[in-house]
Amino acid sequence: MQRIWMTVFLVTVTALHAAIVINTSQQKGPIPIGSDRECFFDDYLLNTAKTTAELKVHQPVLQDTVMIHDKPWEGDGCDYYNLFFDDQYHGVDGSYEKGTYRMYYLGWQMPSKEPNAKPSKGIVACYMESPDGIKWVRPNLGLFEFEGSKENNIVLQTGANHTGGIDNLMVFRDDNPECPPEARYKGVGSCQGALRCYPSPDGIHFTEGDVITNKGAFDSLNVVFWDERTKLYRGYIRGFHPASMPNPMGEPVRNIATIESKDFKTWTDPQLLIFDDGEDIPLYTNNVMPYYRAPQLYIGSPTRYNNRFKWSNSFEELGGKEHRKLRMEMSPRYGTVVTDCVFIVSRDGKIFHRFGEAFMRPEPENDLNWLYGDCYPARGFALTPSKVPGAPDELSLYLPGYCWMVEPVQLLRYTIRIDGFASVHAGAKEAMVVTKPFTFTGSEMHINFATSARGYVYVTLIDADGNRYPSCETFGNAIDRKVLFDDPEAVSKLAGKPVYLEFRMMDADVYSMQFR
Repeated sequence: MQRIWMTVFLVTVTALHAAIVINTSQQKGPIPIGSDRECFFDDYLLNTAKTTAELKVHQPVLQDTVMIHDKPWEGDGCDYYNLFFDDQYHGVDGSYEKGTYRMYYLGWQMPSKEPNAKPSKGIVACYMESPDGIKWVRPNLGLFEFEGSKENNIVLQTGANHTGGIDNLMVFRDDNPECPPEARYKGVGSCQGALRCYPSPDGIHFTEGDVITNKGAFDSLNVVFWDERTKLYRGYIRGFHPASMPNPMGEPVRNIATIESKDFKTWTDPQLLIFDDGEDIPLYTNNVMPYYRAPQLYIGSPTRYNNRFKWSNSFEELGGKEHRKLRMEMSPRYGTVVTDCVFIVSRDGKIFHRFGEAFMRPEPENDLNWLYGDCYPARGFALTPSKVPGAPDELSLYLPGYCWMVEPVQLLRYTIRIDGFASVHAGAKEAMVVTKPFTFTGSEMHINFATSARGYVYVTLIDADGNRYPSCETFGNAIDRKVLFDDPEAVSKLAGKPVYLEFRMMDADVYSMQFR
């Protein structure tokens, strides 16, 4: 059965590669962007033959530790974090008037050969919440007993509301208008070789529901959400397929597949995601979601699994050598695998642009990092104030640090600029961005951009007759800057008409643009 399913995956890959060619060749006419924000996370709008600026991924910046997971049921294996902002929920005690960030994660103790390791414990799913994305609390829910006490934040436990061992749990609020109140919140997680649903009326009390699919591997954070734009439930699950190139251990390639449903009952067969770089790179997790400021874009931050297969001199010098060797007594790959994270983006949820440069790297070496288990970011982010007075809000991302290393896991908070995952970038030499023809609605153009003190951005709109409408020089650093054209009526005149756009820029980044 496993071999048959691998064959199905490979056939799907071939079919989707063909779809890429067909979709590209059939693209005709100007692209209608209306008043949507367009983020420069991919080359969808770019005339790549004429664009000399670089499409560049940017890395989040480590800020602080927001939680130390030192409770006995959490162990050293806290992972698979996921969060969302719930404006309909105001905290366990009702004290958060404006809504609550809600986060779910696993707690468990990793088996270990370490001298001071604790006995291995089964996996539990836990919950915490925050009014602002910075201060997080673990409410005592009193639902399940652990070592004689119900004073804990466990929401899912084997043998109580769950019959099989769990490996992950992802929770979302189902905003489908046809969703019944008793299933307004849905958890999805692996159980006995299948992906199962756990419905809940409040995101706290879960019951065991139906199997979604049994076609996959699922030992990762699997993702399901209601997609308001397409009126579909979308799922992103883990699987594997044979390696295209042999490797010393004969390892299959860990991959991501997608499924869809109109009613959360009948699901399509999994289809492997296709990446435009053509590389067969092993990926754990996926974290796919619509970007909240541009929901036509599906973004993700999967963990990149890199097995170096044999011990080298660099491992001798890398921090934590003794820890690494003890891990290898359980499995060689626990010592030879290192992980980081990449950024991916899609327009259809199936074909993704994948940046080759890492989105998140392991931090500077110490005895507890640069291991298999680094860079598993949480799915979701929070809008948080900057530490710099007067600066705009930022997006906070969360990452468990020192996972599976006997020590308590630290939940680290990183920040990145709003829309700042990627940009069109020009260095010290002037570069051009030229778009494909498009149509828009609106009377103003705004950009999210940053330049150096010497840098600049000039914007020019060009109509179908070749008439050019240039802007003044634009410099600075702003999330939302109105572009001032020499002709104050230029944008209004061109609304609804085919145009294309040029950015002439130096020492600058443009992250997004919007007509409104």
